Amino acid sequence: MASQGPSFGMSAEVKRKIDGKRNPEQEQKVREFIEFHLGEPFPSDNYQESLKNGILLCRLLKKFHPGFTSKIDKGKMPFNQRCNVENFCEGLKTFGLQEMELFQVNDLFEGKNLAQVTACIVAFARHAQKQPGYDGPILAPKQSEGNVREFTDEQLKAGQYTIGLQMGTNKCASQAGQNFGLGRQVTDKQEHGKDF
Repeated sequence: MASQGPSFGMSAEVKRKIDGKRNPEQEQKVREFIEFHLGEPFPSDNYQESLKNGILLCRLLKKFHPGFTSKIDKGKMPFNQRCNVENFCEGLKTFGLQEMELFQVNDLFEGKNLAQVTACIVAFARHAQKQPGYDGPILAPKQSEGNVREFTDEQLKAGQYTIGLQMGTNKCASQAGQNFGLGRQVTDKQEHGKDF
């Protein structure tokens, strides 16, 4: 990892904003979720350092996603570790997570956005809860499922003649009380002393 100097100006503001999104309580729940499913404690108290090599993440994904067949590289070199994290992110796509729920390798490896890493693991946990027989900790609300509705032809025809409120309504419509511009001035001839 390349060493980075201090941030200044807008870069410092962005870094503070990203760091402000971290939620230690949520990170603790993620830690407990991983420890529960892998059956072993975190390697260290440092959240980033424990996940950085990608080994825990890949093992966790293999538990829930039998289609994840990437080999876990136990090498100590940064390339091997980054490869594990990249494989984890690619495996999450095949597990059903959306692109916007994922994180970039640098978010974890260089600690640039650990809040996004946590959010990704929470999204993974939400999808894992859908597995039959899931009995682990609940990190997030249950993933919603489709609610397919069937309508008869009669119901569909009736709906064609209904004006939706998005199009507005003309109930109680009148022009009473409307006053555009200067109103008509009607005066009495006698009042002004002029004879027209």
